[in-house]
Amino acid sequence: MYSRKTTVINRTGLHARPASQFIDAAKKFTSRIHIRNLSLEEEDNLANAKSIISVLTLAMVQGSEIEIIAEGDDEKEAVDSLIALVDSGFGE
Repeated sequence: MYSRKTTVINRTGLHARPASQFIDAAKKFTSRIHIRNLSLEEEDNLANAKSIISVLTLAMVQGSEIEIIAEGDDEKEAVDSLIALVDSGFGE
């Protein structure tokens, strides 16, 4: 298992378009990938990073601290790639 944390920087957070980009990127990897919104106080704040509905339910807004967790053969590459995508602001 490999994980890293970052902060959502885009003004509009992870709304439909960037969430869709995130899901598409996550689906390129064979590892099981999850994303957690560390800014939520709810205990159940872990989502399947390959499911648009799951990701959108985390309500990640600008400034949300998130953690991306992967487990599998390409876990490090998956996490590092997804962190880079979030850190890029999805081109917004």
